[in-house]
Amino acid sequence: MPTRLPLVLRRCHACASERFRADGKFRVNAHHKLLDVWLLVLCTSCGETAKLTVLERTNVRSIRPELLDRLHANDSGLAAELLQDPVVRRRNRLALDWENAWRLVTGGPEHPDREMIDVSVRFAARIPVRPVRVIAEGCGLSRGEVERLIAEGKIVSAVRLSGKLSGDFTFTLKR
Repeated sequence: MPTRLPLVLRRCHACASERFRADGKFRVNAHHKLLDVWLLVLCTSCGETAKLTVLERTNVRSIRPELLDRLHANDSGLAAELLQDPVVRRRNRLALDWENAWRLVTGGPEHPDREMIDVSVRFAARIPVRPVRVIAEGCGLSRGEVERLIAEGKIVSAVRLSGKLSGDFTFTLKR
């Protein structure tokens, strides 16, 4: 589950830092019947504000009223959705840093002493993480041990466990 919004990887024009923090603040600017909307982000080094374009010269009538209300209310949930939107990311030429922006919540420390354990991993938000890291943290193993178990066929899954995933997956741990 997420613990905070991801950091935005983009170069600061004031101090040349490459990380910005989004706190869910929006700026909505009206030009007669047209709106511009930006997500405001702050440089982690100097505090300079940068604007990420969300909507540009969009007719007011084409924006859903509930979306407009969320923009005016500075909804941090909407900020999280927009940061993950590929259109917004491509338009603003940015990447996201999810390091320390999520935590693993397990059902408890109980691990049954069975030969096979079926584990289901559910994401509270679409956060790209390496399944090897999730398995290592959840089972109390090192990432190297998890990779060794995968190579030996003791951890099997229908999805590829190397690389990153942002969707739910299951795996079986054989002892």
